[in-house]
Amino acid sequence: MQPWHLLVFALVSWVNREQQLAIEYLKTENSILRDKLGKKRILLNDNERRRLAVKGKQLGRKLLSELGAIFTPDTILRWHRELIARKWNYTSNKPRIGRPHIRRKIVEHILRFAKENPTWGADRIQGDLSNVGFHMTDATVRNVLKSNGIEPAPDRPASMSWETFLKAHWEAIFAVDFITVEVWKKTGLTTFYVMVVMELKSRKVEIAGITTNPNKQWVTQVARNLTGDDGFLEHASHLILDCDTSFQPLRSFLKEQTQIEPVLLPPKSPNMNAYLERFMRSLKSECLKKMIFFGQHSLERALREYVAHYHSERNHQGLENQLIDPGEEIGCVAGKIECRERLGGLLKYYYRDAA
Repeated sequence: MQPWHLLVFALVSWVNREQQLAIEYLKTENSILRDKLGKKRILLNDNERRRLAVKGKQLGRKLLSELGAIFTPDTILRWHRELIARKWNYTSNKPRIGRPHIRRKIVEHILRFAKENPTWGADRIQGDLSNVGFHMTDATVRNVLKSNGIEPAPDRPASMSWETFLKAHWEAIFAVDFITVEVWKKTGLTTFYVMVVMELKSRKVEIAGITTNPNKQWVTQVARNLTGDDGFLEHASHLILDCDTSFQPLRSFLKEQTQIEPVLLPPKSPNMNAYLERFMRSLKSECLKKMIFFGQHSLERALREYVAHYHSERNHQGLENQLIDPGEEIGCVAGKIECRERLGGLLKYYYRDAA
């Protein structure tokens, strides 16, 4: 044997040994990884499965089994078969049979029209869709409504949404509710009930009365004051109130003595009286929770000052960040900036003094 033959043989033996060591290391590493993973599945994308399938096919089932790979030989070979089948699959190029799907934008418009107008049928919705450039049959509109669980107009519940009701009666709709305040008296801590009424459109409020016992006589007298000449509810047509038994005398008085229609809220539905609830929240956070009251007089004074601040000195996001009753100084660009304080500086209002 020639010397260079020995050299080539030694080199090949060394390379084979290096490759065997690398293979043994990878097998050990795979074994450790499989023990760490346990029964967890490894999710691969199509490209990763394709790469393993091509390499696995070249090795064959026997070598794959000896390697102790993370994925079984049957899995890798199945990926390879799917890869071949996908190559010869031309079904995606075949023309689809049946009606084309309705664009999502059109479906959204159909559902919007139906929900905002509960009395509209398929024909009416079809007509309004054509007005905005969407042309389709009334049968298509009817199918869209049916597939989204919306009944035909005659059988559709809720003939008027709460939002629609409010907007329809916006000019003369009011709301009323109670808020409780704890006040220190000589006899100890006493709960006072404050009745608040709001005109929804303007957000104006009225403290209708304060009492420790909102009984029938007291509530009836407050109702008489509110609905009399120049009363806060003089021009009201609807009054929103909850099902609290304290309001029963008020509901009876309105039905018997006035033309105001009480709108009774379902139990546990504060969102349906959201405007007044928002005022109550502001009243508590900006005033009542920051003070300790000693006697009814201190509570009356705090409420009077807050309502004055609320009307003429506090901007409201629901009114495009404007004041309810703006003064003449609003919008002035000349004059010294002054600060008006109420309740010892708890409530502040900045304005320009034009004098």
